[in-house]
Amino acid sequence: MKKIAYIEIDTHAEIAQAFMDIMEGSEDFAVDYYFSKRIKDQINHRDEAVFLSDSSMILDQLKGKGYDLVVIGTVHRYFNTFFAVTKKYNTAVITHNLNFIKSSKLDLIKSVFKGDVIFRLKLWLKEGLLYKTKVYQTSRSLFVLDEALISDQYQYLPLFYTRDFDRTKNENLMVVIPGGVSQKRRDYAYIFKTIQNLHTDRICQFVFLGKAGGHELKQLENLFGKLPENIKITYFSERVSPRDFEKWMQKADVLWCPIQQDTEFFSMKETYGLTKMTGNLGDAIAYGKLAVFPGNYPSKLDFIIAEKENVLEQLNTVSETPFDFYKTYGRKEVQKRLEQFLTSLI
Repeated sequence: MKKIAYIEIDTHAEIAQAFMDIMEGSEDFAVDYYFSKRIKDQINHRDEAVFLSDSSMILDQLKGKGYDLVVIGTVHRYFNTFFAVTKKYNTAVITHNLNFIKSSKLDLIKSVFKGDVIFRLKLWLKEGLLYKTKVYQTSRSLFVLDEALISDQYQYLPLFYTRDFDRTKNENLMVVIPGGVSQKRRDYAYIFKTIQNLHTDRICQFVFLGKAGGHELKQLENLFGKLPENIKITYFSERVSPRDFEKWMQKADVLWCPIQQDTEFFSMKETYGLTKMTGNLGDAIAYGKLAVFPGNYPSKLDFIIAEKENVLEQLNTVSETPFDFYKTYGRKEVQKRLEQFLTSLI
């Protein structure tokens, strides 16, 4: 049995959870997980080997364990530590922002003074920001989680599978809009305007499945009081728990994902579907839901539907359209592909 170490001491708890879920019960691999406290507190783990870690401990924790592969879930900080890991071990890094990865030292230095200067100076002076390029260059493999991002440099890591749960038919149309309710990465202003101008006799419920705050929360509160009785909205002013998120996603007839194509990471432009993956892709697969994306979103996946002008009619139609997620994204199939892929790296 091959041994893997999975490290997540930075950001992406949801990716770590996905890796843990798909690797559960593997007969070919034993995985040890090294999580920071913040990540560990977000993870639902059972019998897996989970160790509390941080940037000062991880090198000592890996010593003498005989790992065949070390997977780093996020390299957005602790660059000096991760560079040391990549020099010593057969390391793979899951990549999230491809323009950030190829940015030069000059780009990084300029970006330090464009955002949270104190935090970014800490990355530069204490966490080895300028080692960023060396971390990615020294890693044996770079993974992406969206097949659209595959290239000679980036390999696809199959993680997401469609879960089994009891599916019930809603009496009325239920549209779920997953993600934090912020204008920064999704066009909620467009969603609010569209819902406000809907004309239909059908009862429809729109669920904003993420924490809303600030201006967006005020807009939702205002929208709530203006809608006719047959148009309902549900929103949350606090963080949505994993249990509640799962409950609403299971109930959804269709997902509506108003992704803004252009975003930023470390003050550098990233483009969803071209240099960055959206988490809504994993949401759609995990819960087996067809998803309506903006027409300019670049995707060849059959379960991603380009939005049309009459979006309500489209949401209705898509909600009634059958699609067999299990054929491609059944758990056994995805786990087999993942194990074959990981074996090829060792």
